[in-house]
Amino acid sequence: MKKKGFVWGPVLVLTVGLLSGCGSKSAASMTEETAVAEAPAESYSMDAAADYGTGNGSMMPAAEGSGETSSAVQGSKRIYTATLQLETTGFDEAVSALTELVDGSGGWVSSSSVSNQSSSYRYADLTVRVPVEKYRDFLTQAGELCHLLYTQEYVDDVTEAYYDTAGRLETQQIKLERLQNLLAQAEKMEDIITIESAISETEQMIDSLSGTLQHYDSQVDYATVNISLQEVGKLSNVEEPTATLGGRLAAAFTSGCRSFLTAAEDLLVALVYSWVWLVILAAAVIVVVRRLKKRGVRLPSLRRKDHASDHDTPKDGTL
Repeated sequence: MKKKGFVWGPVLVLTVGLLSGCGSKSAASMTEETAVAEAPAESYSMDAAADYGTGNGSMMPAAEGSGETSSAVQGSKRIYTATLQLETTGFDEAVSALTELVDGSGGWVSSSSVSNQSSSYRYADLTVRVPVEKYRDFLTQAGELCHLLYTQEYVDDVTEAYYDTAGRLETQQIKLERLQNLLAQAEKMEDIITIESAISETEQMIDSLSGTLQHYDSQVDYATVNISLQEVGKLSNVEEPTATLGGRLAAAFTSGCRSFLTAAEDLLVALVYSWVWLVILAAAVIVVVRRLKKRGVRLPSLRRKDHASDHDTPKDGTL
């Protein structure tokens, strides 16, 4: 019995050792195979994502952490334009005050013109640009500096056009990067010429789209205000509106008299303004009449025609 136990003991120890070694080897082998199998899968996934993300100008899937694009970029883009019609009795002071208001708002005067009318009153046209965040305050303060007659506002929503242009610009930039990579790998001369031509066209498109975006940004960031300033002797429409019939009739009568007097004053000023031409015209008429009389030319007279017609007509009424 002791002899048999002596024989099987080493055999069992050897067997357990062999099984443990095989198990370790098998586990290591399986780990290696798993790593080899998973590595290509991970590499393929990255390549596929890269190919899809920059493929043929199509929409790219948003990368993780790029949620700011969908929130910040989707802000509305609006262009604000306003027209103000003002009048004042102090023309120079009003122009200076409006210019200072524009400067204080962080804007600038885009264009201006001043003209004199036949009534000797001056008229100014101003086109100003002010930051959009101060647009409302500027309109209010301008209406307080002068007497406001008329105002009009227009808002142009260019959100869709803006982001469409931005998307096209991004696509062209990706296309340019790919073409530059292809150019670096090209070996044949015909391929190099073709790629360089495509690069030139793409760069022109990028410049055009970039200019369009810059124009949109300028129009969106700064509002445009067109101001018409009229110099007058007395401000119009300053009376409080009346609700009674008598008050309305009195206001209409007063307004009609004021309009008539204003028209008469304008006519008188126009005659005085053109007195030189009237004197020249009168002198020319006198000279022509005197020359005709010296030549013996009889000027037509209505009284002579009536007298001649009385003599030519028979008394009995027969022809």
